[in-house]
Amino acid sequence: MWDWFISFLTMILKSLADLCGDWGIAVIVLTIIIRLLVMPLMNKSTASSARMQALQPKMMEIQNKYADDPERQAEELRKFTAENKFNPLGGCLPILIQMPVFFALFTVAKQVPASAHFLNIMPSLSQSAAGAMGKGIQEALVYIIFDVLFGILTFIPMMMNMQNTPEEQRQQTMVMGVVMAAMMLWFGWSVPGAVLLYYDASAVWQVVQQKVVTQRVMDKVKAETEAKLAQQGVQVDVVRKERKPRPHKKN
Repeated sequence: MWDWFISFLTMILKSLADLCGDWGIAVIVLTIIIRLLVMPLMNKSTASSARMQALQPKMMEIQNKYADDPERQAEELRKFTAENKFNPLGGCLPILIQMPVFFALFTVAKQVPASAHFLNIMPSLSQSAAGAMGKGIQEALVYIIFDVLFGILTFIPMMMNMQNTPEEQRQQTMVMGVVMAAMMLWFGWSVPGAVLLYYDASAVWQVVQQKVVTQRVMDKVKAETEAKLAQQGVQVDVVRKERKPRPHKKN
């Protein structure tokens, strides 16, 4: 099944390359197609994350309230998540489903022919920055630029997410972003140019989607969830008032 999927994507990439007359453009087009196909899953994951952020304060309140009674705490959290139709794993599942697709694209990008190029920018998409350095800095410069761009584009979405991160976690997010960007720079140094091009195109898409789509989805879901929580609070207060016994006057 896996080999068939790799062969299928390779066939699509070759067909796009024949149509465009350029393997680099074909890699970018295939990346965009895949990104469009998985966008609904990504939006679902984003909505789940936004719902969790909105529910987190109330869940923390329950955890603190029943800190000395783990069984009651677990029961109250279960009731709370069921009442709000929230699955903590809901944000992970769409991402896990996407992973095989992106691993397959990575494999396909590594298999481009040695003669494959990207316009007049990359003379060989099978060459890596490390390999090009053996031919001199001028030959390797374009690969180094694409590698650095990959690291920067990895860092940007994490920084954009900081506005949705609690204040106390922002410093940790910043450190994680720097570490992740450094890891991507190291990883990109030895992969073929086609892989760098794929990751750069995918990362650009991620930044644009984060700015145009993801933030809107998060704001909408958080507003809806917070409004529902506020409504639940009002309902609880009303019920308590109705059940409160009235004092009787003595004769």
